[in-house]
Amino acid sequence: MPQKLKIASVSAELSPFTKTGGLADVAGSLPKAFFEQGAEVICITPFYAQAIDREKFELKLIGENVELRINSEETVNVSYWQGWLEEGLPVYFIENAKYFSRKKELYGSQHENARFFVFDLAALKLLSLLKFSADIIHCHDWQAGLIPYFLKTDFRYSDTLAKTKTVYTIHNLVFQLGHDWWEVPAEKRDSGHTPLPLLADPDLEFINFAKRAILSADAITTVSETYREEIMTNESGEDLHRILTNRQDRFFGIVNGINEAAWNPDNDPGLYCNYSRKNFSLKEENKKSFQKKFGLTVDTGLPIACGTSRMTFQKGFELILETLPHLLELDLQIVLIGACGKEYLGRLKKIANQHPKKILLLPTHEDCMKYETFAYAASDFFLMPSEYEPCGLNQMIAMRYGCVPIVHRVGGLNDTVNDYNPVTGRGTGFAFDRSDSYQFYGAVIRAMEEYGHKERWKKIVAEIMEKSNAWEIPAKKYLKLFRKIIKS
Repeated sequence: MPQKLKIASVSAELSPFTKTGGLADVAGSLPKAFFEQGAEVICITPFYAQAIDREKFELKLIGENVELRINSEETVNVSYWQGWLEEGLPVYFIENAKYFSRKKELYGSQHENARFFVFDLAALKLLSLLKFSADIIHCHDWQAGLIPYFLKTDFRYSDTLAKTKTVYTIHNLVFQLGHDWWEVPAEKRDSGHTPLPLLADPDLEFINFAKRAILSADAITTVSETYREEIMTNESGEDLHRILTNRQDRFFGIVNGINEAAWNPDNDPGLYCNYSRKNFSLKEENKKSFQKKFGLTVDTGLPIACGTSRMTFQKGFELILETLPHLLELDLQIVLIGACGKEYLGRLKKIANQHPKKILLLPTHEDCMKYETFAYAASDFFLMPSEYEPCGLNQMIAMRYGCVPIVHRVGGLNDTVNDYNPVTGRGTGFAFDRSDSYQFYGAVIRAMEEYGHKERWKKIVAEIMEKSNAWEIPAKKYLKLFRKIIKS
C-alpha cells in the first residue's frame, strides 16, 4: 500500500474557476483537504472558454491539439491547460472549442453526453501523458461517470493506470446523464452492459453515465448517510435503486463539509458588523442594518427567517408558498434570496409586493452570492424544507453564522441538524418529518417559541456556532475508504 496517496479528482465544475451549484464547492474544497492530509492531488475539469478567465487565473498551455482516439473510426483533438487550486495542487483544464466553448453557460447542450464522453476520455489520456499513476480517480457526479467504465475497457492495458481504482460520488441521483433520465424512451434506456455508440451516433445521448459508473466503480459514495439509505429504495432511487442495493457492500455515505475559513462571521467583509461565538449578540447590529437597507420594519426584536437556496420544487418552495400566508400572520420577517425560475417567480413577487415590510424577495443568483452571508448574520432562522436533499451545504453555513436551521428531516439535513428537545435543551435546529404545510408551520412555531426564551435561545445559537463541519472530517473518512479500496 502506498504511503502517500495519489488522487486525481475529476469534476465538471470547480470553484473558484466555475460554479453553478454545490458540486463546484465540493470539488474545490475536498481536494484541498486531501492535500492538507498529505495526499498528492491533481484536479481535472473542462476549460469553458467563455466562463473561465485564463489571464486572471494565469493558466498555462501545456499540450496543444493532442489527438484523442475515440474509437477505431473517430478522433478528437484537445488541448490541456494548467492552473493552481493552491500552491502544490495543480488543476488541469481540458479544452475543445466545439464541446466546451460555444456558450457562456456550462450546461444546456443538446449533445451533453457527447461533451462529457470526450471529457472523460481526455481526462484519462491526460493522466497517461502526465504519467500520473493515480491510486484513486475520484469521479464526481454523472459527468465523470464513464471514467470507471473506460478504465475497465479502453484503458485496461494502460501501464500508468494499471493499479488505479475508481470512486464514483453521487451528488444528486436525479442527474444521471445529459438529459432527464425519465424522458428516455423505454426501448432506448441503457442497460449499462452494451458497447458505447459512436460519438456521432444520436443514441449516445441515451447512455446513462451514472448507471455505468455504479456498475464499474470500485466504490460508490454519496454525500450523506441518510441519502445513501433513501436512494436504495424504490421511492427515491430514481430507477437505479436495484443496482445500488446490489452493490451496497461497496456503497458508502459520507457527509460533505464546508470551508470554515471562507465562511467565517469573524472576518466576513460582507457583514455590517463582524462577530464570533463569543460576542454573537452583535448579530443584532447586522439585523438592524439589513432591515434598514432593504426597507423592512426596523425592529431587532422581530425574528427573521431566511432562505438562500435556489427557489425550486426540490428546495421546498411549493411548501413555502403553501405555508407563506400563515407565516406572514406571525410576528416574523421573511427573506428569500437565490435564483428563481418562472415557475415560482410570479407567485412569490405577488406576495412580496403585498407585504413589503415583512418579506424580502431577491430572486437572482447574483443577489444570493452578494447578500447570502449578510442574510445569515441578520437572520435568526434558516428555512430549508427541501423535498429531498442529498446533503445540502447552506444549512451548515447558516449554523456557522448563528442562524438556526428549520429543515425537513431528509438526506443530509437529517445528518447535520439535530431536532431541538426543550426538555434536554439539546439540539441544533428544528426538524419535521413529513413534507406538508402543517408540519413545516409547526416547526416554525416551535422555533419562535424557543426564540422567546432568550437564555435558552442563546444556548442554541452558541452550540450551532461551535459545531464544526470542516472538510477535514469527511476528508479523513474518504482517505480511510480509499486505502481500504486499494488494499482490497
